[in-house]
Amino acid sequence: MRMKKTMEQHSVNGVSMANGTVSFRSVTLNVYSFAIDGIIIDAGASALKNGFLPFWKQQPIDALYCTHLHEDHTGCATWFEQHLHVPIYLHDSSLAAAKKTGDYPLYRKLFWGKRKPFHPAAIPATFQTRHSNWVSIFTPGHATDHVAFLNKSTGQLFTGDLYVQTKTKLIMDSESVPQIIASLHKLLQYDFEDVFCSHAGYLKQGRKKLVQKRDYLEALSNQVHDLYKSGLPIKEIQKRLFPRTYPITRFSKGEWDSAHLVKSALEYTGSK
Repeated sequence: MRMKKTMEQHSVNGVSMANGTVSFRSVTLNVYSFAIDGIIIDAGASALKNGFLPFWKQQPIDALYCTHLHEDHTGCATWFEQHLHVPIYLHDSSLAAAKKTGDYPLYRKLFWGKRKPFHPAAIPATFQTRHSNWVSIFTPGHATDHVAFLNKSTGQLFTGDLYVQTKTKLIMDSESVPQIIASLHKLLQYDFEDVFCSHAGYLKQGRKKLVQKRDYLEALSNQVHDLYKSGLPIKEIQKRLFPRTYPITRFSKGEWDSAHLVKSALEYTGSK
C-alpha cells in the first residue's frame, strides 16, 4: 500500500513545530511534534521518522514529554532513547505498556508504522525547563493516560488530542465524551493564552475554541439524551445527527464511528 507523506515546519510565539501528514486514497491523517525551551512534546509516528528527524536535529533537546501512548505520539520515542539518551516522560499508567511493542489495529500500523518499545519515566506533576515552569494536567477522555502540558511562564497550553476540532463528528470506540467534557472544564480553570493541538496545530483564540468544544459536546449530549428519551434507538439518532459516513469509518473497520459518539454522549450525566 503506497502512502503519500509530507512534512511542514513553522514557528509561532517561540514554539517550533513540525506537522507530518500521511495520505492514502481518501484518508489523510496528520500529527504535530512541538519544540519549546529544550523539550519536545510528542514524538510523532515511526512512519514519519525521516520527515521529523531534520526538525528534531535542529532543536536543543533535554527531554521528551508525551501527551499519551498512542503510536502517532510515541512512534519515534525509541529514537530519542537510543540516539539522544534523554529522559522520556509518559503518564504512569502507561509505563509498562510502553516497554512492549505497540499493540493496535492493522490500519493504524499501516498509517503510523510500528511503535517499538521504549522506557519512559512517570510525568511529574510540575517540572522546569531551561527558562520556564510547567504543570502537567491529567486530562483523560481521548485516552485514559492523556496529559496536557501548561507552560506557566508563557501561558502556552499543549492539549495533545483533547481538542482536535470544535465540532467532533466521530470518535474512537475507546473515547469518553463525559471525560472529555470534564477535562475541558479542568483546563479552563487555568490561565493560558496560546493553545497548541497535536492535530490542529496552533489555535488562534485557543481558550475560546476550548470553550466552544466543551459547549458543543454538552449541547450534543443533551440532544442525544432528548432523542433517546423520545424513543429513538441509537442507530436512528446517529442517522439524524450524523448522516454522513466518513472514509475513516470504513477504513478503520468501525474503530472510528459517529455511533461511538452517540453512545458515549448517553453516558453524560451533567445534562440540564
